[in-house]
Amino acid sequence: MKFRPFLVTVLLMLSLALTACGRKDPQTALEAAVQKLQTNLEAKDTSAVMQQLDPSFQAQAEFDGEWARKTMTLMFLRYANVKVIAVSQTSAVNPASQKPGVTEAKILVTGAQGLIPERAEPFDVRLEWKLVSGEWKLAAIRWE
Repeated sequence: MKFRPFLVTVLLMLSLALTACGRKDPQTALEAAVQKLQTNLEAKDTSAVMQQLDPSFQAQAEFDGEWARKTMTLMFLRYANVKVIAVSQTSAVNPASQKPGVTEAKILVTGAQGLIPERAEPFDVRLEWKLVSGEWKLAAIRWE
């Protein structure tokens, strides 16, 4: 019976360690959200992508979430395979900002027929994220 306090202490420490491992810092969570977005796009899962968008989502400062849904639907119907290739990518968290998560990347988008659209150089893309109830939501996207 003298092992009982030791066993209880070990179990408590283990549960605390597992709880701490389950929490993600904002930077890690942001990078996971970016990866999830890429995975959802490549899986042609419009509804999963839409769940990642903030209700105030804006593309190029003029298009909304409904435009994004329609555009994805048309692109996914037109191209049998969609692949997003990040040539370079950086994500940063700035808690003082209204949109505290920012990802900047150079990406190529490919389909069954090659590059989408037929463009050899990568797009410069800026993704702006909001942290909503502990989950990163895409609030804005801009590209050149």
